[in-house]
Amino acid sequence: MSYNSSNLRKKFNHSVIVKSPGLLPMLYTVRELAEELSITDRTLRDWLVLGAPHTRDRLGHIWVNGQEFANWVALQRKKVPSYKLNPGEGYCMSCNQVVKMLKPISRPSLGRLVYTECLPKLRW
Repeated sequence: MSYNSSNLRKKFNHSVIVKSPGLLPMLYTVRELAEELSITDRTLRDWLVLGAPHTRDRLGHIWVNGQEFANWVALQRKKVPSYKLNPGEGYCMSCNQVVKMLKPISRPSLGRLVYTECLPKLRW
């Protein structure tokens, strides 16, 4: 069976992102690692085709080092841009951009959270 690697995706679910840093520095079989990360064997095998670190023994069995795999997952994840907001600015959840806030209204939420509602500066 041949794979077209451009059709395969490296999308990590929350379980993989959370559990992979806790993998031990030992060799896992595909099934053991898939169970540890709560994913299917097929998904893990697709990631191996896409470049996840692994080795094969003389019998052809696949072995994956837990720490190397965890490092590979960390390198593959998209970096989320961080924004330094100036006074009077906020991050709009509708347009996914930093906007100037007009007439902000703040009210306390849970713990130290503050809910702020405002009219964004219109862009014409």
